[in-house]
Amino acid sequence: MDVSLQERQVRRAYDFYSPIYDFIFKKIFEPGRIAAVRTVGSPIMGRVLEVGIGTGLNLPLYPRAINLVGIDLSEGMLKKAQEKVDSLRMENVILKVMDASALDFGDGEFDATLATYVISAVPDPVAALREMRRVTKPGGAIVILNHFRSENPVMRHIEDALAPVCAHLGWKTNLVLTPLLKAVGLTPELTRRVNLLRGWHLVKCVR
Repeated sequence: MDVSLQERQVRRAYDFYSPIYDFIFKKIFEPGRIAAVRTVGSPIMGRVLEVGIGTGLNLPLYPRAINLVGIDLSEGMLKKAQEKVDSLRMENVILKVMDASALDFGDGEFDATLATYVISAVPDPVAALREMRRVTKPGGAIVILNHFRSENPVMRHIEDALAPVCAHLGWKTNLVLTPLLKAVGLTPELTRRVNLLRGWHLVKCVR
């Protein structure tokens, strides 16, 4: 079942969530975020792009001096992220309102790109990943943390049934990993399960 998300729908949903997003999602998804940031590099080197930075829950996990650009479709989410940037005194972090499927950056501008809990919440996941691939330097890391459609038939049925409701809330439950990466021309170098019940995939590809 293909349930499409619309840009206006996503923007409206996450503007609405922005005041309560941290309260709901910070702790439950923190193990995956920690693993994702570590997967970018240890230590993280060069210029990094975080797609769908949201309220900036990943910011405390980065080195304070990191050269980071964070983009999001929701101005409400970015206002919360800016508060964290100011509080943490991260002078080399830039936040921008931007559509993940049409990044306003040149080819190969970033040493690494990261998207945590984002790919299922954008209207066009293939376009978003193609843009992440385009703006990453050859040899650079592309790290994705997301829920993808289960291989278990019972869980697949549940995810498909919930898809229309979740699309209304601003995300997809039944995005399939392998065809998505194939459409973008990415091959996973690392794939592991994270978070509660190992229900989320952490994927690292190399440009």
